Amino acid sequence: MSHSHVEAPDVTTRSEGEPPLEAINGWIEHAAHYLPSQGPISVFVHHNTLHAFEDEPFGRAVIQAKAMFGSEPYLSEEHFRRELARGRILQEDLAWALMEELGDEADRLIGFMGTRYHLRLAMLEHPLRLGTDAELRWVIAETDALHRFRSETPPEVRQRLVDQNRRWIMREYAGGREAPGRSGRDVVDALLASREYRGSRVEQWSAATWEAFTLTLLWRICHLGAHGVRPSGAVPPAPIRHRDHVLAASGYDTDLSVHEVLIRFTGPFLDQGFAAWELPGRDAGYFRAFLDLNRDARPMAEWLRPLPAELRRIEAAGLSPLASIAESLRLLGVSAAEAPKYIQSTLLALRGWAGVVWQMETNAEWAARPAPPGTLVEYLAVRLILERLAVGWAAEDFLGRRVPLNEMRRVLASSHPKPPRTSVDRRAYLLFQLAQVRGWGPMELARLSKSEWSRLVTEIESFDGLERRRVYQLAYERRYQVQALRALLAHHPTPRGDADGPARFQVVCCLDEREESLRRHLEEVEPRCETFGMAGFFGVAMYYRGVAEAQFRPLCPVNVKPKIFVCEEPIRSLTGASRFQQSLRRGLGSLAYRIHMGSRTFLGGIVTGLLGAFAAVPLLTRVLLPRETARARRLLNRIVTPQLTQLRLERGSPEPGPENGHLGYSVAEMADIVGGGLRAIGLTDPGLFSPLILILGHGSSSLNNPQGAAYDCGACGGSRGGRTPGPSPRWPTTRECGRPWKGTGRRSPTTPISSAGSTTPATTRSAGSSSTGSRSRMKTFSTRRSPPLTWRESATRTSAAGGSSRRRCRRRSRRRSDTSRGGRGTCRRPAPS
Repeated sequence: MSHSHVEAPDVTTRSEGEPPLEAINGWIEHAAHYLPSQGPISVFVHHNTLHAFEDEPFGRAVIQAKAMFGSEPYLSEEHFRRELARGRILQEDLAWALMEELGDEADRLIGFMGTRYHLRLAMLEHPLRLGTDAELRWVIAETDALHRFRSETPPEVRQRLVDQNRRWIMREYAGGREAPGRSGRDVVDALLASREYRGSRVEQWSAATWEAFTLTLLWRICHLGAHGVRPSGAVPPAPIRHRDHVLAASGYDTDLSVHEVLIRFTGPFLDQGFAAWELPGRDAGYFRAFLDLNRDARPMAEWLRPLPAELRRIEAAGLSPLASIAESLRLLGVSAAEAPKYIQSTLLALRGWAGVVWQMETNAEWAARPAPPGTLVEYLAVRLILERLAVGWAAEDFLGRRVPLNEMRRVLASSHPKPPRTSVDRRAYLLFQLAQVRGWGPMELARLSKSEWSRLVTEIESFDGLERRRVYQLAYERRYQVQALRALLAHHPTPRGDADGPARFQVVCCLDEREESLRRHLEEVEPRCETFGMAGFFGVAMYYRGVAEAQFRPLCPVNVKPKIFVCEEPIRSLTGASRFQQSLRRGLGSLAYRIHMGSRTFLGGIVTGLLGAFAAVPLLTRVLLPRETARARRLLNRIVTPQLTQLRLERGSPEPGPENGHLGYSVAEMADIVGGGLRAIGLTDPGLFSPLILILGHGSSSLNNPQGAAYDCGACGGSRGGRTPGPSPRWPTTRECGRPWKGTGRRSPTTPISSAGSTTPATTRSAGSSSTGSRSRMKTFSTRRSPPLTWRESATRTSAAGGSSRRRCRRRSRRRSDTSRGGRGTCRRPAPS
């Protein structure tokens, strides 16, 4: 098959109904809201993948996300059943969840088969085995499914069904005294005339024979009843992308080919300086760089051979990225009505890389090489060009003839079968399983009318796997709620002595759940401690650059755009030593970069292979000599990094910026931050303040963890907070906003301010601090400036923090012990420290 030529489409006129370029750009921006919004790995923090659906109820949101992303909304039924077996979910939780869902409909009868509540409860309590028609036919023919009851069937139910069936056959049916309908009698006649039972006397059958006969008759009656019910269930909509039609028809996934080209190009385009060679023409943009790199290429892949000619045609026509997208949609036969969904589906096909492109374009202005504006549009334009070539080649290879792209979906849809609805075998086997666990005998089912069969099947199919998993999820959450509330009752407030007096110190923590545990224990071990919670950046949004860092990075949530730049710098007396350390860091960094790049060469690979064993030495010392290795690392860190630093917080220039003179906050901005933060936690009256306010940020410590930022404070963009807002009430200029000392023009350091509706007593001091979740150590900033009172309170706080860490460890170890013994996580009150 040859692809030596490409049909040049007419681009001089726009066909009627083709969307305008402004509309296409709006659809792309709308689709970008569904792309992942995590930042680069250095500032990677957990982000809710359902943020685009936060205006919907949870149950509806996960269903919409399932349809859009192709992911699962809940855990699998097998996982929930394991949780039910081990006691994480109890029977009472399932009963509560069902009653909440059904309400007044719970007691509605389904013929003579029981209520809706009991039917659905049976479907939750017992595993229902399903499969394809071929799998079910194999199970019926090759296993003992028709000879032995399910293991979940209670013994008394088994015996009752067998006895009931024996009595019906021997007395009533054989005697002709009761007929369950012509169709039921035909089933029994056919089974008795089968080879397995022909010629035998029912009076001489063994218990095993009666059990097998009962199950076989039950299966045939279930199959007969399911066969008379009309097919239900909506037919799934046809896929919108050409790739999905090609995959369904031929089994070839064109996305694999397209993604290989896109990833190999997008990676170098977004490179932040690690690549040995820079992508040619990167500054011209994604679309222009792709054209320049591939218009004279000679691809080896057969489907890519028309690409150079196509790119030269696009360049000669002077198409912009948006115009190229409009052309691709028209060539693919995508109407204006389906274009928004088509664009969204196309971007989500490789949503990880598309999300990185969007983030580097809109939310990474602090990066060394942010993506220029319009990069996502150009990315989509390139992708649609590649998709046109890939699906055209794959369809021609499958059909054996060339098919116009705008007719391809229709042609391919007719070449492969539509997905089947629920088959009779699947319905019958589901009824067969439920009949065993619910105790429905063949005689009872044989008497059902066609309408009763329809009601029963409709009720069963309405409680499908997705609905069952949703109820399981409700029960799972309910068990957690019960355990949490019981733990609170077990830890009811106890007399705390002088707890009603004024607070000895106050701690403002992050809202992170890790800090919630610390807050509870701080107040328990120190009755005179009062804690508050707010977002971990404490309202101080900034671009921050550490003393040993080259670039600014945001210290705020991902949805906040800071305007202020803050630098860490050595104290004035160590400026000379800092310059030497800066040059030393630059030299070491340059050396490490050269070693990194040299190891990627041919000769460097040989040297790395020969000397690679020495790289195990640091690892061995960390394992065998952890304390000594930590001391050595701290010593080396002191050599290259200043140990005494300060933040440039107050700005003299009216406009903020990254240059000298524009760093920091103005007096009014400081006052607004302090006042807003104090109002947020309720400290609006001078009588509510303690002598010490501790601003407690948090983070983590780990070695060789590329995703370490995910364990730090998410509100600080994957970093630690607490240092900058710590001195806030202590800032002299924020205590008196605009009230100078008489005759001096200076602001009073002791006069309480009234800023943004909040007053701070002159006797209150504050300190910034940072805690590490895995250890009880806390680092306090600016302790050299703290008065003796602050030192005493800090000692009390440190003791309380250490005690809380020990108590948390004991509680977690007890909980693991209870779980390993089969307990249900009941909380016991910890022993006093």
